[in-house]
Formats: sequence, C-alpha cells, structure tokens
Amino acid sequence: YFPPQDSHGRPGFTRVCHELGRLWRDDRERMETSAANAIAHLQRDGETSAPLRGLPDAKVFGDFLDRCESMFDPKWGGFGDAPKFPRPVVVRTLMQLSERYGRNTEEGQIAWTLSERTLRAMAAGGMHDHLGGGFHRYSVDRYWHVPHYEKMLYDQAQLAMAYLDGWQISGETQFREVAEGVFHYLVDTLRDPGGAFHAAEDADSLPSAGAKRKREGAFWTWEAAEISTLLPPREAAVFCAAFGVEADGNARPESDPHGELAGQNTLFRATSDEDLATMFDCSEREIRDCLTAASATLAAARAKRPAPHRDDKIVTAWNGLTIGALARGARLLNRSDLVDAAAGAAVFIKRELWDSGRLFRSYRGHRGTAEAFPADFVFLISGLIELHAVQPDTGWLDWAHELQQKLDACFWDTERSGYVMRPGLEGETLMVIREDYDGAEPSPNHLAAENLLKLAVLLDTPDYTVRAKALLRAGSRVLETQSFAAPLLLAALDLHDRGVMKFQVPTAADPAVLKTLRHTYLPRGVFVPGVGDEVTVCEGMTCRPFP
Repeated sequence: YFPPQDSHGRPGFTRVCHELGRLWRDDRERMETSAANAIAHLQRDGETSAPLRGLPDAKVFGDFLDRCESMFDPKWGGFGDAPKFPRPVVVRTLMQLSERYGRNTEEGQIAWTLSERTLRAMAAGGMHDHLGGGFHRYSVDRYWHVPHYEKMLYDQAQLAMAYLDGWQISGETQFREVAEGVFHYLVDTLRDPGGAFHAAEDADSLPSAGAKRKREGAFWTWEAAEISTLLPPREAAVFCAAFGVEADGNARPESDPHGELAGQNTLFRATSDEDLATMFDCSEREIRDCLTAASATLAAARAKRPAPHRDDKIVTAWNGLTIGALARGARLLNRSDLVDAAAGAAVFIKRELWDSGRLFRSYRGHRGTAEAFPADFVFLISGLIELHAVQPDTGWLDWAHELQQKLDACFWDTERSGYVMRPGLEGETLMVIREDYDGAEPSPNHLAAENLLKLAVLLDTPDYTVRAKALLRAGSRVLETQSFAAPLLLAALDLHDRGVMKFQVPTAADPAVLKTLRHTYLPRGVFVPGVGDEVTVCEGMTCRPFP
C-alpha cells in the first residue's frame, strides 16, 4: 500500500505518480524497454505447461503435517511469526486430516491440536471483534492481539466454516458461538438491501463526529475511561479484567511502533470466566451474565460512533464463499434464517450478475462490465453445492452444473491442466495466469478439484472425476514440495482418495438421527433428499444406514 502522503519512510502515492510522470517525460525509452522486458518475462513464465505426472503419493499428507508442526507457534497458536494471517484453509485441512488419520492416532491428535489451539487463539485475540462479531484482516503481532482493523467478506465466510468444523469435532460451545457471531455480523452489517453481501469495511474512521483526520481502529478501540463512564463500577471492572483493558492502552510497543494506538485498548480475552469468578468471588454464570450485559451496552455506544467506510461493492466470488458458509451454518445449526440469507444472496447474483450464460464479476448500483474470473465461477459453484443441501428443490444444483460447464468452456487449458486467465491488450494475450496458491482466498484450481469430485457424485457425471484427477496430477509437484502453499489441494486429494460420502436425508427421518447428522463432522459429505424415514449414506456402490 502507498499512503496518501509520505509517511514513516514510505513514499506517498501522489509522489509516486509525479515520479512516474517525470520518468515518462525524461527517460521514456528506458521505461518502455523495462516494460517490454517485464512482459516478456511474464509471458515466458506463463508458457510452462503442467508436466504429466501421477497422483501424489500418500506421503504428502504426513509431509504437510510435519511442515505445519514445524511452523506452529506453541505459545500463541497459528503458524509463523508476525504478522499472522488466519489462513482458514490450513486449519480446515488439518481438521480434515485429523479425521483421515483418526483422532485416536498420534497424527490425528497432532492435526487436531494444531487446529484447535489456533482456533482458540484467534477467537480470544483482538483480531476477533468481541462486540459485533466477525474478524479483522490479520494480526500485526504474533499474539493475535492488535489487528489490521479492515474486515473482509472472504475472511468472514472462510472463518465461519472453520469454526463450524471445530464445533462439530469438539462440541465446544465457544466455537459455535464464534461462528454465530460471524453470521450475525454478515447479516446485520454487510448484507445489502438486495440480499447479497458487501465486500469490506475500512480499517480507519473518524474518532468523533467533529474530527478532521481518520485513525486506524478508531471505531473498534476503547479508552479505559470511556468504558468506566458507560458501565456500572463492578461491571466495568469485570469487563476490563476480562478483555485486558488498561488505563494507558494495551498495545505492546512492537504492536504499535508509531504510537497510533496510544491510550487505546483493543479488546482481547485476557482472563477466563473461571479465573474471573475467583477474582470477583462469584459464579461463572454471574460472570457470563455480567459480560453479556456490558458487551451489549458498549456495542450500542460503539454504534453511535462515525462508522468506517463500507466498500459496498458486491463481488461474485466472495458472495459464493459466503453463500456456502451461511448454507452450511443453516444445516448444522438448524436455522432457517441462515437458509434465507444464503438463498437471498444466490437469488441476487443470479438476477443481477448472470445474463444469458455470462457471469459477471461485480455489482455496485449496477452490474459492472468485467466478466467473471475462474474464482467467481468456482467459489459460486462451491456455495451452490452447500445451498443445494438445504434447498434441494430450488434448482441450485442445476445452476451449479451450468456454471461448471461454462467454466470448463471458457477457462480450461488442456496444456496446463487447469483453469487459467489470459489478460490481453489490443487483442494480444499478455500472459497466462494459473492460480495455484491458497492464500487469503483459495486457489480456484484447488477448490475446483473439490467441486468436481462432489458434482461427479451429485450429478452422476464421471467425467468430472477425470477432470478433478487432472487438477490433482497437475498439482502433484506442488504437493510434494510446497504443500503448505496448497492445503486445499491436499484436502481435495484426500477427498479423491477416500471418496465422497453421499447422504440421502428424508424429511421424515428420526429427529434424533438428524441432530446426530448435524453434529457429526463429515468433511467428505454431500447431501440430497431421501425417501422413507431412514438416513442413508452411500460410498461408491455401497450404502448403509446412518449412523
């Protein structure tokens, strides 16, 4: 990022533009030569085709686990040092591996411990919005304490899925509540009146209505005196002890090197309910009631502050992820309101951004002119597969199939065995881009492999399994050498190895069985309507009653 003006040793964007203009006027030939060399390098890099390889050996699962263990922060959770990004794809793949190995095995225990401790650390940290739900972008420190306060739609969707997984595995109420908080934030804050979801909220805002300058975290942070003014004395004392509030602010120097958070407190869970009950000589139930009341008061006060700018653009890909998270939340938590929210977003995307077989990237007041990228297709298909599980008779699976056919026709590259983009200028292709890194967003190629395996079963279309295998073979070298960069592809390989589980769920099934189904972690499952009164699960040609 470039700041507007020169700041902290970084050139301001205005100065960068003036310098580019000067170089264009005074040294245009050198700039044109540099540009041509850069384009030539990118074109050469994009010419590489995927070598024909076999599927990765099962050793890649253990290698990935070893890599995660070596990078794990045993004190604070997460992977690596500051800044710490959530990367839900890593945590979710670890949970899938814990199920693959079995929780009673050493490998399964390690995979679950790494993911569980990371989920707990993120939930307790300042990256988690303890008053309004949802998560900020990342933590600037290794403690998950001080975040970059921006909130992105794609983070909310993926983290909600991760916490739902954690809840199913462990039964931990905290994990369910974190996911429910994300859903509250999505529906209450980011939902557009048309039914889809906005892209983001900015990190900075005005500290007060009359302020001249925005400050990062102004909407989200607190002075201790303000909390004491808003809450009764005992309630304030309990809340400040619970969330690490200090009179002079609670940011460590290394977390705030420029002093922007002086006197400010980022809420993080510093003390457990059990320890608070001991400190204040009361029951844990009284502590929880006290914190609930205090949080409601502070949330209402915060809502009166100048709000951060909302990026109210509607991005197809990010809405696809959100549709999937809401639909899965609806199924697991038995919540019809989340079904409605997921379906409302899907209806909006289909009405406004799907036109005569063409999918478009974004909407803001009107449909944008840019057509969809592979990620838009893939993320939306994934969301529709989840939505089909809770609304099987509304045509979502048919639309997912149509989108998959369009994705194959427009973006599949046989030489590279993957979905590619071909940006061009004046009719000439500048480069070929094949995305293969699971970062803040999943790689379209990796999520597509999972989609294809599920669609092959849902639609009884074996050709989709063949295409999924092509993606897995193309990613074989990445999985064998850099699996930490491609955890979702590893999860897709596991899905291919062990097979998709197809659950046939009749509406007349025993409520106790349906509850067990909702509470059971089934990372390989797809769900369709059933007949009779018995839930059935099929793997390949073999079917049996569930559970």
